[in-house]
Amino acid sequence: MNIHEYQGKEILASYGVRIQRGHVANNAEEAVAAAKQLTAETGTGWHVIKAQIHAGGRGKGGGVKLAKNLDQVAEIAGQIIGMDLITPQTPPTGKRVHKVLVAEDVYYPGESETSEFYMSVLLNRGKARNMIMYSTEGGMDIEEVAENTPHLIFTEEIDPAVGLQGFQARRIAFNLGLSGNAFKEMVKFVDALYKAYIGSDASMFEINPVLKTSDDKIIAVDAKVDLDENALFRHKDLAELRDVREENPIEVEAKEVGLNYVDLDGTVGCMVNGAGLAMATMDLIKYAGFEPANFLDVGGTADAKRVETAFRIILKDPNVKAILINIFGGIVRCDRVAQGVVDAYKNMGDAIKVPIIVRLQGTNAEIAKELIDNSGMPILSAVQFQEAADQVKAALSK
Repeated sequence: MNIHEYQGKEILASYGVRIQRGHVANNAEEAVAAAKQLTAETGTGWHVIKAQIHAGGRGKGGGVKLAKNLDQVAEIAGQIIGMDLITPQTPPTGKRVHKVLVAEDVYYPGESETSEFYMSVLLNRGKARNMIMYSTEGGMDIEEVAENTPHLIFTEEIDPAVGLQGFQARRIAFNLGLSGNAFKEMVKFVDALYKAYIGSDASMFEINPVLKTSDDKIIAVDAKVDLDENALFRHKDLAELRDVREENPIEVEAKEVGLNYVDLDGTVGCMVNGAGLAMATMDLIKYAGFEPANFLDVGGTADAKRVETAFRIILKDPNVKAILINIFGGIVRCDRVAQGVVDAYKNMGDAIKVPIIVRLQGTNAEIAKELIDNSGMPILSAVQFQEAADQVKAALSK
């Protein structure tokens, strides 16, 4: 589950990570009030207005701007709130901005030069260990750094049995070229960041940039956080941070009715039971020369109501030109699924305007095929995997 920057910073601060302080505003008037409050709290004279959406690259799209007075705070906040912000990580139409973070200016002059670093904590699945990835090239897309200067990316793997060790935090600070008070501050920062990652059951914490200020403080200027949904039952407070406005509305609806749905960019809708079979079905579609429009796992209860709900969700995607139903009848009998498909088709009437291809294997598969073939509905049935792919290809080639 992704959360906003300001929410991620609140988590970080609760574990002792020094953050760029700020307040959230929903309109220009609130932004001015937030700026005044921030000035009283921090003494900052300038304010950074940052769009709050679940996507990176906001600055490139015009979603992060500096205001040097309160009039500019109101003007910039008014421009950003309500805009459809387009970044390299948003859909082509962009994402609507509903709120901004009014943050303090941390790039103030001082005794030393400021420096920006990149740092993230995530799971290295291949080695079953957590990993801190960091670089001296902060403020840039880490993908660009990896491609152009891979020697500037460092990693520190952490044994989950013992956790982050002091020498590892010191090695990170050393590799970033820090010394003196900045070195000590970075060691504390890394330790607190890792505790925040573990304590919140996160999948990823990405801070870009981590800033060394002109007076040698280490600050999280940004925060991109992905929380593990499977662990949210342990964190009721974090579960409440979900902003469904930032999520795909079809995926939100599917989740509410207990369906596992992921929206994709293709034209062939998939209705499958079991994640493994779903992945194989998507591969089958690609081998046939097409692209899957979604990942949809109906689970073990594929009755008429559930199938009809799945149909309606798939058909909300205007790009769907055909639907492939691929069910293995283990927990649920194939004939029950077939009857569910037929009943759903009848109930939906003219709502289904695309070809339906059904492949059922497992318990009572033969009976299921007869039910579909004798239903009088324009539903194509298949027995073999390749046969289903050929029927999809034929349906879309007309």
